[in-house]
Amino acid sequence: MGKYKAVLFDLDGTLINTLEDLADATNYALNRLGFESRPVENFRYYAGNGIAVMIERALPENTATPQLIEQLKKHFFDYYGVHYADKTAAYKGMPELVGALRRKGLKVAVVTNKEENIAKTILNKLYPEGFDLIFGQRDDVPPKPDPTLALMAMKELGVEPEECIFVGDSGVDIETAVNSGTLPVGVLWGFRDERELRQNGAKHIISTPEELLNLL
Repeated sequence: MGKYKAVLFDLDGTLINTLEDLADATNYALNRLGFESRPVENFRYYAGNGIAVMIERALPENTATPQLIEQLKKHFFDYYGVHYADKTAAYKGMPELVGALRRKGLKVAVVTNKEENIAKTILNKLYPEGFDLIFGQRDDVPPKPDPTLALMAMKELGVEPEECIFVGDSGVDIETAVNSGTLPVGVLWGFRDERELRQNGAKHIISTPEELLNLL
């Protein structure tokens, strides 16, 4: 099996393509308060640091206030709580990859800034072979790129950072990997580009799920 005993995955843009559902929910919230919708493609750069930051990035410049963001978050979750999987799908080959990793004896986990219950519901539907654990956004834990959630996941899995690969599609994920002492692997099928991944310290860049198996 080699030196690696676990793989930690980001969720949005890595395991599942959530771009349209995130855009629809944010635009619903914006429209409720009189703001214009934003193009779906913009959400490749809005997403990645949690819902509050995504909403702030979607607002017109110099309009964001804590109170406004809280109002928008409420409308966002009113919509997203019902429509979180209308257009969301697993990336091609990723469910098979997760299954292959588990059959090889590796621990497989998800560490995401997404709300944990929603993450679990979506993954239970799209990834039938499941994960050893799924850790999502928590009020008492700072979001990625802070390493706390990743370190908590490794502790529960019973593995050390040097035994883990962290796989993600954004600079936030690569920073999380660096901050937590895991091997940073960037994917090219997600929301961000190769330049961002390399600038933040990705040691490997993969363009297909199968390439991850070669790193083991």
